[in-house]
Amino acid sequence: MIAPERVKSRTAVRHCGWCGLRLPEDGKVGRPRRYCSQSCRQRAYERRSAVQRGGLPEDAVVLSAAELADLQDRLFQLRCAAEDVATAADDGAGPHELRDLAATVVENAHGLERLR
Repeated sequence: MIAPERVKSRTAVRHCGWCGLRLPEDGKVGRPRRYCSQSCRQRAYERRSAVQRGGLPEDAVVLSAAELADLQDRLFQLRCAAEDVATAADDGAGPHELRDLAATVVENAHGLERLR
């Protein structure tokens, strides 16, 4: 018999351990997938190997300068979108305008999920 907590983990939405894309539903047998593609699996292996060679802790996050700049840009976009919502609320914007602005915040937040 399968423990209830294991059944729950099978039905939860899972994301690729490298790129963060949503993984397709797994079958009922075997280990759950961790990566969406062989390419992501290889990149994760390369990162783990580089971390071990560099003497960094296992949970270290290594970003290139371009990845850091991209992350900073996406954080700035999220902050600007959140400020737009606050300004619109202060100015008495209607619910439809606030809903549209909130959708922009959500879209920017989803972009940040692909940090992996």
